[in-house]
Amino acid sequence: MPTPLPELQGAFARYLMQREGDATTLILGDERADAEERMNLYADAYVVRLVKALEVAFPGLWGLVGDEQFWGLCRDYIAAHPSTFRSIRWFGDKLAEFLFTTPPYDEYPFVGEMAAFEWAQGLVFDAADTKPLSETDLMQVPPEKWGLLTFSFTPAMRLLDLHWNVPAIWQALKRDEEPPEPERQEMAVVWLLWRQELDPRWRPLDVDEAWALQQALQGGDFATLCEGLLEWVDVQNAPLRAAGFLKSWLAHGLIVGMEV
Repeated sequence: MPTPLPELQGAFARYLMQREGDATTLILGDERADAEERMNLYADAYVVRLVKALEVAFPGLWGLVGDEQFWGLCRDYIAAHPSTFRSIRWFGDKLAEFLFTTPPYDEYPFVGEMAAFEWAQGLVFDAADTKPLSETDLMQVPPEKWGLLTFSFTPAMRLLDLHWNVPAIWQALKRDEEPPEPERQEMAVVWLLWRQELDPRWRPLDVDEAWALQQALQGGDFATLCEGLLEWVDVQNAPLRAAGFLKSWLAHGLIVGMEV
């Protein structure tokens, strides 16, 4: 009796991902290759295809660790996290966490940060399009209502805490230049990553701007931003500082909505 198709497909998938199961008993061999050799050919091609996808998503990580180490960590990752996605685009979503928590990669946290930085770039690039507001839109709000003003932001942005100089390393590798040595800062720096039109961009944030942007993302109104900024500036300058942040966020195309 022929093997039911779902059973055959399940056995085939288990062998591809785990190199185990009864798939080799369900297919035929010939004089050129037996069943196990045929299945291993498919399993090897499956791994190579996933590694190639990771090469596309993480070119900086590849350049940072080199060919041999990159292929090794990719194979370890594939073994620990077989793909569960219909689209291969999303394979790699757990790579940074894997590198942060899995020996021996966890001994080199800048490697995990490079993966996190590149994945964030990909999320920013793929995010849905939105129409940004302008300073002209902001000026339409009556001054007496500014205190209650809240903002909504484009999905094409991410905040990322980095201890290491991975953006500088990434840029050097992209330019085929000798990258700087990994350097760790005692305090993490918050980096803003966003897409302006089709151009992914990033920049480090000062501590007060990072706080203000996080508050705004959580629904904090303009008055709340001004009050919180008193930790860094005096009461006369807090509204100016907050307004300066708004101007910068508008220029970056981050703000897509306002409510009073």
